[in-house]
Amino acid sequence: MSTYNPSKAIDILLIEDSRSDALLTIESLSESTTVNKLHWVRDGVAAIDFLYKQGDYTDAPRPDLILLDLNLPKKNGRDVLAQIKGDDDLKTIPVIVLTTSTDEEDVLRIYALQANSYLVKPIDLEQFIAVVKSIENFWLASVTFPPKVE
Repeated sequence: MSTYNPSKAIDILLIEDSRSDALLTIESLSESTTVNKLHWVRDGVAAIDFLYKQGDYTDAPRPDLILLDLNLPKKNGRDVLAQIKGDDDLKTIPVIVLTTSTDEEDVLRIYALQANSYLVKPIDLEQFIAVVKSIENFWLASVTFPPKVE
């Protein structure tokens, strides 16, 4: 088990199929005062491969934080979340769902699956950046993450 080191870079796994949303998120977080390493995958199967260090991701780090879209190709975000939170080795990784869905059933289901937060992506560019900055202000600047178990 590793010891917590607040000066160490925070590994963030962004699971997002929209190139424009991913690039906005990456750009917004690159301006962060908190040191972070962002890793981007575009579908649910790649996300699972990343988390289990399979296929193209054998050298992938264990993420400290996951930003998860729900509407993904190959394996949807709901299934990815269920797999993460159902795995004793992964379930302590905080998962922020960042999606366009405002469906109350999605919100209830996602929290039942133990997501750490549910954020709706605004359509407006400035509001989208503000949501990403809110993630940075809370999750990257204030939260103590569980120690990594590699």
